[in-house]
Amino acid sequence: MAFALKSAASAKAVRAQTASRRSAVVVRAGKYDEELIKTANAVASPGRGILAMDESNATCGKRLDSIGVENNEENRRAYRELLVSAPGLNKYISGAILFEETLYQNTKSGKKFVDLMNENGIIPGIKVDKGLAPLANSNGESWCMGLDGLDKRTADYYKAGARFAKWRSVVSIPAGPSTIAVRDCAYGLARYAAISQASGLVPIVEPEVLLDGEHDIDRTLEVAEAVWAETFKYLADNKVLFEGILLKPAMVTPGAECKNRAGPEKVADYTLKMLRRRVPPAVPGIMFLSGGQSELEATLNLNAMNQKPNPWHVSFSYARALQNTVLKTWQGKPENVQAAQEALMKRAKANSDAQLGKYDPSTESKSAAEGMYQKGYTY
Repeated sequence: MAFALKSAASAKAVRAQTASRRSAVVVRAGKYDEELIKTANAVASPGRGILAMDESNATCGKRLDSIGVENNEENRRAYRELLVSAPGLNKYISGAILFEETLYQNTKSGKKFVDLMNENGIIPGIKVDKGLAPLANSNGESWCMGLDGLDKRTADYYKAGARFAKWRSVVSIPAGPSTIAVRDCAYGLARYAAISQASGLVPIVEPEVLLDGEHDIDRTLEVAEAVWAETFKYLADNKVLFEGILLKPAMVTPGAECKNRAGPEKVADYTLKMLRRRVPPAVPGIMFLSGGQSELEATLNLNAMNQKPNPWHVSFSYARALQNTVLKTWQGKPENVQAAQEALMKRAKANSDAQLGKYDPSTESKSAAEGMYQKGYTY
């Protein structure tokens, strides 16, 4: 009798422990979950990528200054309108990341930018971070500002028409990176991602491992794996819906000042190795940043990755690697708009072909191979 009572008590305790474990597993059923998944998959659609045009007004000013054009609101509007109004751009570009000024701005004809983009089949995105600041007690590293008030801002951005968001943190290999810098980068991205999803915005998760440094490709792989492990740990802790996010990693390459360069095949092998080790297949899209690579290099590396099987939509979210030739062609002159848009279409098509693994570099000009790396580059 005593044995029977003890067995019954033991079985009851096991059932209680099992129930407790089950209650700790949260089944995700957020307000925007279906929409988030739909948006993420629309951005990560075959043959298409993201046009990153979210440079701050100061950075946009540097770009304009490089062609002798004054940095004012009208010139910024004219340039950004040139980009998103290019006829047929949606064949190659699924979404465009905007700076806050552009999200609320009208075109020259008075139409809202977001309305123009939606009419042209391009999903509006929005940069939501507030930039980098020095990280105290670190090795000269940075942390990303912007969590304060983010819930209200993301809700307002959704009402204004944005459907995905971007937050860029950075990790410096020459600086270590320190444990505190990697952890802050990962945790900030996770909190941003959770807040964005609660407002209906698909978060682009971007812990950029900077090109700066003399390190080799093996060191880049080591750091990238550590950064993404930490990032996904905090994304999971914050119950972020993986099917409703997009990633924006740097490709795994040697440091910009490393003498031993790596060709597209090696970059593809190392980058896909890192992704397979760290990124769940539930994530719909990997939208690579160009990070100062030349237009040609960024496209060749993307094409090489799409020659190999992988469970994701491996594509692009390029700024300079899409815009460099466009800006030089435009020169701030209305009569050059059509030629500049044609230059944009050429680069967009090249990267679309690379996303499909069908890129042919034989038609590229010499200027496409010009490097765009800037040490300590800031947005």
